[in-house]
Amino acid sequence: MELIRFTDEKEYIKAFCDLPARIYTSRDNMEDPDSMKKILLGEHPLSKYFRLDKFLVYDEGKPVGRFAITTYENDRTAYFGFYECLDNDEYAKFLFDSAYEFVKNGDYDRMLGPVDASFWIKYRLKINRFDVLPYTGEPYNRDYYFKQFKDNGFIVKEHYISNEFRSVDESYVNEKFEQRYEEFISHGYSIESPKTEDFDKTIDIVYRMVTELYSDFPVFKDVRIEDFREVFKSYKTIMNMSMTKIAYYNGEAVGFYVSVPDYGNIVYHLNPVNIAKILSIRKHPKKYVMLYMGVDQNHRGLGKAIVYAIMKELMASGLPSIGALARDGKVTQDYAHDEVTDVYEYVLLEREVV
Repeated sequence: MELIRFTDEKEYIKAFCDLPARIYTSRDNMEDPDSMKKILLGEHPLSKYFRLDKFLVYDEGKPVGRFAITTYENDRTAYFGFYECLDNDEYAKFLFDSAYEFVKNGDYDRMLGPVDASFWIKYRLKINRFDVLPYTGEPYNRDYYFKQFKDNGFIVKEHYISNEFRSVDESYVNEKFEQRYEEFISHGYSIESPKTEDFDKTIDIVYRMVTELYSDFPVFKDVRIEDFREVFKSYKTIMNMSMTKIAYYNGEAVGFYVSVPDYGNIVYHLNPVNIAKILSIRKHPKKYVMLYMGVDQNHRGLGKAIVYAIMKELMASGLPSIGALARDGKVTQDYAHDEVTDVYEYVLLEREVV
């Protein structure tokens, strides 16, 4: 086996981007090759914030594994990500040992992964069900990856779940959530869906609140608002604004909820056919995906009111939904618990450098 560290060589860029096609089917390949190339070449809007060291593992002249190490100034953690490997224990051991030696020589304290270059957690291992998840920013990975990490010195650092909820119609009643909604409305709060023409304003609101509320998440990094806008500008094409809510109090945004239709993986593989599918699904979705939610800590309890506003939209459409990743200890793990039909588990893993 051979470890190749590369920069911008076309041969290795192509091999890095092509490897998922050997591991996944076209239905479960969740990587956008165009974005991947921009990240590898340092041309992504977030590239200015980190250093990316890129590696391939070859056996008999063929790539069998890949990874990258993302590092930041004044951060003694090395982030191990963009991981793909064939189902072979020897390949995995060689790959993980190589990554560990590189990180150790860089004088870092630990490896955290799998984490792709991002301003907050972009990638975690799915550990209980390995079917395809919807377009949520959540990962899909091979079922043997968790074992490969554990066999090579990683332990679970964080645990997350995503709840899938049954469809409900307008006869559905949830007194606790409805009462909380009415309570906040009666106290002068408003919970509104942004207009399509207000998309840019909405993204700015989400940026401010994400920066304030998600800063305690592992791997969270501050980015400038113009880069946040650039990363999320594509959401204008896929968002159904009726399923996004902004909560206001005294004219100030104090909570948000962002949802999109379930697009599968077609948003990662844009072509004329898939673009037409996206437009059709946006108009006639079969399921919604709850992406991001946040509430100002000075307005506790508002989360349930915002969730009820979303529930009313789901009641009107009669569609099921899947919740965004909820970290252990967060109250969002228990929202509408009686309506949960399935639970997906994810982990973030850590290996100390000694």
